[in-house]
Amino acid sequence: MTSGNLINPSWFELDTSRGYESKSLKIYMRLTVLFSEYITLVPALILAVRQLRRLSRVISWEAVIAFTAILLQPGLLLIDHGHFQYNSVMLGFMVAAIAAMLHGNAPQSCLFFVAALGFKQMALFYAPAVFAYLLGTCLFPRLDVWRFTKIAIYTACAFLALYLPFLLGIAYDISRNVPTPYEHEVPPLLKMVPGSVVVRKFVYPYILQVTQSIHRIFPFSRGLFEDKVANIWCAIHASGLWKLHKYDSSILSRAALGVTLLAILPPCLVIFLRPQRQNILLAFATCAWGFFLCSYQVHEKNVLLPLLPMTLLLASEKGLSYDVRAWVGFANALGSWTMYPLLKRDGLSIPYAVLTLLWLWLLGLPPSSLSVYSSKFKGAKDLQSWIKIIHLLFYTVMMLWHLGELFVPAPGRFPHMWVVVNVVVGAGGFACCYLWCLWNLLIRSNVLSSFGYNNIVYADKKSQ
Repeated sequence: MTSGNLINPSWFELDTSRGYESKSLKIYMRLTVLFSEYITLVPALILAVRQLRRLSRVISWEAVIAFTAILLQPGLLLIDHGHFQYNSVMLGFMVAAIAAMLHGNAPQSCLFFVAALGFKQMALFYAPAVFAYLLGTCLFPRLDVWRFTKIAIYTACAFLALYLPFLLGIAYDISRNVPTPYEHEVPPLLKMVPGSVVVRKFVYPYILQVTQSIHRIFPFSRGLFEDKVANIWCAIHASGLWKLHKYDSSILSRAALGVTLLAILPPCLVIFLRPQRQNILLAFATCAWGFFLCSYQVHEKNVLLPLLPMTLLLASEKGLSYDVRAWVGFANALGSWTMYPLLKRDGLSIPYAVLTLLWLWLLGLPPSSLSVYSSKFKGAKDLQSWIKIIHLLFYTVMMLWHLGELFVPAPGRFPHMWVVVNVVVGAGGFACCYLWCLWNLLIRSNVLSSFGYNNIVYADKKSQ
């Protein structure tokens, strides 16, 4: 905003700039997206890919291919540069946190994760897995009090730095006798604060504003979902299996909380009991998929959160193998496809088609190529038949859906027919991605070794 004021102060004038649009302003705003991406996400990806290459002993050319594929992730490019948002900044901080974890620097990872959380509260999708991993490194294979203390201090200092300008602003308003905003709207969290603290006039504005900000982070007052999104709640409601609008919001929020906890509990337990660095990406991806599929007030763009750690698997050991490449490509193709109704409203149909098809072609995936499903190099393990059937079935449905949506108008009785099909199919595909990530997490962590599922034991001597 400061740099924008130097160019044209009218762009950001209070009240009068509302609804102001011009080509120069649009160019400036989109350049800020590009600039912020290059100072956050790109350096973080370089560090993360380097750490993954060192940890997994990936050769140079495979790391370069993986980095290129991650950087050109179609869903993120379309949302940030087309739909115009700054998700790359939050994801960049998160990738930096992952890179710090892979390097074994847990306190530093706390700083980056708090930065991601402070920039966009969507980073809460990773929070349980991050907490479980960091706590697990303090307890296993032995108790490390000093590590726990450093993590706690770094986290507390990061949140204090995050809230300090906010608190100083409150103090400044108090000194000028400015009325406290929302003084007639008491957030629910404030009711939990002891009355003896609340009644103190000096403390009350700080407590009110902090609890109000926390209340805004959790959107329980906005409904189970707004737009049609490919998670289980919208799929159930939109398909007509169970109309959820007849239930009270408190019941729906509790149901969403319960189902979400069930979905994220397995990956969090695994990464807590087996805090190995090679399991971080799968644990974070599984946890984020659980949130996306089951949590309250999910948006289409939230699919970028599970896609990020899942796409980073391309830079890990056997990341360009048929299995990992097929599933990562499938998840990204499905993610872009479920966001298509949103992208279409923004006039991004052509960029969507070009970017998605180009990315899939570069990885040898349908509909541009069938090399992953039809050929096999010497020494490479072929995909199982049921995986081929599931993936090719979904790819076929996605292509037929585009043809139908383009040439067959929805009947008057079902005006949202094509969007509903998109939601239901997308939710089913994302559930498959969740199960694949969870299954591979269980195998890689050797949790299933007692049942006969063995996996390569990764050397991770510096993880503790």
